[in-house]
Amino acid sequence: MCTKWRHRISTAFLNCVLMRRFKIAVRKWRRMRLFRKRDDLSTTRQQSNDQAPSTSGTPAHLPRPVPPDPLLEPDEGQRLREQQLRQFAFFQLRIHLKRGQNLIAMDKNGTSDPYVKFKAGGRLLHKSKIVHRDLNPVWDECFTVPIEDPFVPIQLKVFDYDWGLQDDFMGSCHLDLTALELGRTQDLVLCLRDPNKPNQDMGEIVLNVTLWPKSQEDKEQYLLKNTRLSDVNKRLKAQIWSSVVTIVLVEAKNLQAMDVETRSSDPYCKFRLGNEKYKSKVVWKTLHPSWLEQFDFHLYDDQEQVLEVTVWDKDKQTKDDFLGRCTIDLTKLEREKTHSIWQDLEDGNGQIFLLLTISGTTQSETITDLASYRENPRDIEIIERRYAWYRLNEYSSGVGWLCVKVYGAKGLVAADLGGKSDPFCVLELGNARLQTHTEYKTLTPNWMKIFTFTVKDITSILEVTVYDEDHDHKVEFLGKLAVPLLNIRNGEKRWFALKDKKMRARAKGNYPQILLEMMVIWNPLKAAIRVVNPKEPKYMHQESKFKRQLFVRNVMRLKAIIMWFIEVGKILQDCFEWESRLLSFLGLLAWLAFCYYYQMWMLPFLLLVFFTRNWLIYRLTGGNPLLTPVDDDDLLAEEDDDDDVDKEEKKSLKERLQAIQEVTQTVQNAIGYVASVGEAVKNLMNFTVPYLSYLAIIMLFGAMLVLYVIPLRYLLMAWGVNKFTRKILRPHTIPNNEVLDLLSRVPDDEILLDCRELKTHAPNDTRRDARKKHKAA
Repeated sequence: MCTKWRHRISTAFLNCVLMRRFKIAVRKWRRMRLFRKRDDLSTTRQQSNDQAPSTSGTPAHLPRPVPPDPLLEPDEGQRLREQQLRQFAFFQLRIHLKRGQNLIAMDKNGTSDPYVKFKAGGRLLHKSKIVHRDLNPVWDECFTVPIEDPFVPIQLKVFDYDWGLQDDFMGSCHLDLTALELGRTQDLVLCLRDPNKPNQDMGEIVLNVTLWPKSQEDKEQYLLKNTRLSDVNKRLKAQIWSSVVTIVLVEAKNLQAMDVETRSSDPYCKFRLGNEKYKSKVVWKTLHPSWLEQFDFHLYDDQEQVLEVTVWDKDKQTKDDFLGRCTIDLTKLEREKTHSIWQDLEDGNGQIFLLLTISGTTQSETITDLASYRENPRDIEIIERRYAWYRLNEYSSGVGWLCVKVYGAKGLVAADLGGKSDPFCVLELGNARLQTHTEYKTLTPNWMKIFTFTVKDITSILEVTVYDEDHDHKVEFLGKLAVPLLNIRNGEKRWFALKDKKMRARAKGNYPQILLEMMVIWNPLKAAIRVVNPKEPKYMHQESKFKRQLFVRNVMRLKAIIMWFIEVGKILQDCFEWESRLLSFLGLLAWLAFCYYYQMWMLPFLLLVFFTRNWLIYRLTGGNPLLTPVDDDDLLAEEDDDDDVDKEEKKSLKERLQAIQEVTQTVQNAIGYVASVGEAVKNLMNFTVPYLSYLAIIMLFGAMLVLYVIPLRYLLMAWGVNKFTRKILRPHTIPNNEVLDLLSRVPDDEILLDCRELKTHAPNDTRRDARKKHKAA
């Protein structure tokens, strides 16, 4: 039985094999017959074309494309067209995007802001301009792209532009290049379709398309012509740049008005240094724009060191208007120093304000090279004498001097595909910004640089950030550190743990750390005078946008302050209700005595009593919590939970709060400001920053003596006369409130968390594993 079935199976298999071979032979015979017909037809048409004059734009040295014969079958015509396309090594596709017709409305007002993307094989070929509020947009754009494989169709996608949100899909279509006649201009109308809505009419796109065939020689010439500029850029990138020029574009004033109706302009700036160019954003409808943008240029040894700045007015309909220009000679500027530059615009009106720093030098034996630096004790003595406490009238722009030695880092995260990074370090103190050179292909950079800063405010915070440099000069964040100047221990060389962008948890990597040594020398009296004056604004500080997590955190901070007042109110209410008879009786006697003997000088005295209590706590508990490194496990767990919730609700909240975003942002920042002031008062009385607390005690002692000696009415009269005559006697002084200026220097709880140090070693693995198991459960 088995032998019989085995014979039947083998016979059937043999029949299948023979049948398959027979079909293949028949297919080959038909194909050969078709090729013979096609060759005969091509020869006949070629002879007729040689005799007839040339009317198309196809070059004479190329074989004329043969259009498909309508007498042939569709498959034969397609094969003939494919054979003709394979004869050419290169094509140029010219597309004239004319307009759109009857596009779908995506906005609530019944219109759309459409634009078109052209893609081939996932590569973006062209992106059109945005036509606002129009369902029949007219783009009228022409562009030419090289085509190497004409069998890959061109995909067109239409989107509706939404500011701040993801653009809406308005339909797509395909352009089949094999259906085009070579060298002939064709008008096409492509219907848009949505795969998710196959029955909906999405509108049409009107194009004018020409596919030009080219030879191998044309291809080489085209590539040589278009890669000439890129070769120059690659050659420059291959060089080792000598320095980095950091530019902060702050603002401009008194620009020329180009719009006659509104008496304003839409200015933007262009920067050029060598072969590098940058363009700023456009500020609409103003003659006093404020950009607050930062650009980084790279200096090479063999290039001209002249920075060209031009200011333009954006015009949506015609060519942009020229507003003015200026040039800055970088060879005349001091290295490793941030310069504040007001530059007059030539060939135009107005001024432009820049912050410019030349740093990041790669040359050895420079003033910032720590390897060749030899510390001279005499130099330190000169600096100490310059900032002695009794030198108040000496001409100096600051209250102190800061020296930072950046040795290196370790444990950084690998930002490149090869498992390495190209790290460099940036130091920022207020508006001053300096940086090291880049150490390539390493996770343990050894910078060995020394930097000095002029301290304008002793309550400032030094920010140290490590970035990874990419090939296109873009950067990627690796870690950050914030060190208040009042917490610096002079001459101490030690490792600092790097934090993430939110400054709450450790940065990615193998416990990333940076090795620093810092020294600050300052004049306490000049610093005290500076503290009660308005604080210098940081230009690159952006106002916080609305975020659910930040809004909730500000509300909780304000709630903590309100709860403190509620608790005090409960204590007073208990006294009024005689919950404790002894406490209520003592409270009544204290109130009567206070009302009978109260004088104005007693108010500062009561505040001094609170300061004395908190000073005793400060001395007994061991000082500043910022100087005690903490573990980051709890903070990391909380941040992970917040991130998960934020990712889940981010999109829906944006959609719901888009209409009231500005209002919620104002409320959020106002709540944050009130909470910040309350926390600053608390931290001032808790000796979080001892220098400021001692300064407040001295001010309270002075206020108490003045109120004890001088009657209140005379003080109010003097205060009123000063306020009313200030504008007349001192017209250029900046109005300020000394109390608020002092509180602005006191860090709130958010800044304390930013500056709190993490442990440089690995935390307890047992605790971390238990916390992970608990979170997973």
